[in-house]
Amino acid sequence: MLIGLTYDLRQDYLNLGYSKEETAEFDKEETIAGVETTLRELGYDTDRIGNIWQLTKRLNNGERWDLVFNIAEGMFGIGREAQVPAILDAYNIPYTFSDPLVLSLTLHKGMTKRVIRDIGVPTADFAEIRSEADILKVTLPFPLFVKPIAEGTGKGINSASLVHSQDQLYSMALYLLQTFKQPVLVETYLPGREYTVGIVGTGDTAKAIGTIEIILKSSAEDNAYSYENKEHYEGNVIYRPVSDKAKDKAETIALAAWRGLGCMDAGRIDLREDANGVPNFIEVNPLAGINPIHSDLPILSRLHGIDYKQLISMIMDNAIERLGDRINTRELSQPVANVL
Repeated sequence: MLIGLTYDLRQDYLNLGYSKEETAEFDKEETIAGVETTLRELGYDTDRIGNIWQLTKRLNNGERWDLVFNIAEGMFGIGREAQVPAILDAYNIPYTFSDPLVLSLTLHKGMTKRVIRDIGVPTADFAEIRSEADILKVTLPFPLFVKPIAEGTGKGINSASLVHSQDQLYSMALYLLQTFKQPVLVETYLPGREYTVGIVGTGDTAKAIGTIEIILKSSAEDNAYSYENKEHYEGNVIYRPVSDKAKDKAETIALAAWRGLGCMDAGRIDLREDANGVPNFIEVNPLAGINPIHSDLPILSRLHGIDYKQLISMIMDNAIERLGDRINTRELSQPVANVL
């Protein structure tokens, strides 16, 4: 079986002049090599495709793959994570991880929380700020947590994200509006323990493979699992496997969110306890980082006895089972424009 690899290589964008923070979600060469080497060890043939522009060029040249292992994050727009899967859908080429609907929804933290709230999963009260005038309309009680509405990897989050006054809210929200050119999410602050739950599978087959608690060291940037803390996690963060009674509560809530949102194959759910000790949904990462050493999902897996090869094998097995006969219908992957 020929597996194509779609991804955004961070160095390509750094070479174009984008900053380290702007490219924080993109992958290093070691990630691509780790995925490719592991897939080959599992018996698959691989072909590096690359980013969306490289994908479209090769599709136009008539190239096809039995399955695409997709970790492309995209560069532009609120639907950027959905762009590669949407193109693959148009060519009827199956791929790992979630579909365009899920990836478009879950990148927008406000829209995601509306769905989460509707399906009965606990999540903090929130408001959205789309303009400077909206800042004064926020009526949630302080303290509040403030972040960009459509970023990952802790981008836009720092010690000033936790605000205790109207002046602090105004300053931080305005900074985020101007810097990230997108709405700002404001949430009631959750003061308890923070968890991330690793999930493999889709729908009823989804299962939690483990839960870790995120603990900031004294050397860490205060108040949040921020971009800075994630970039320098070795010195700033302790990842502790959760085995007490909080584990079952966190995993039950995480699985309800995963299934309710329609996420596929593998990813992470981030949770934080409220003042009553109830884990609340923070956000979902259905296209989780998969660097063999540094990404949260592989770290979580290792801490629960699942090595990287096992993790990739589990993802592939779940995707192949989910896709079924689609993987064997290669003759149907020609676009209409090529057959008319």
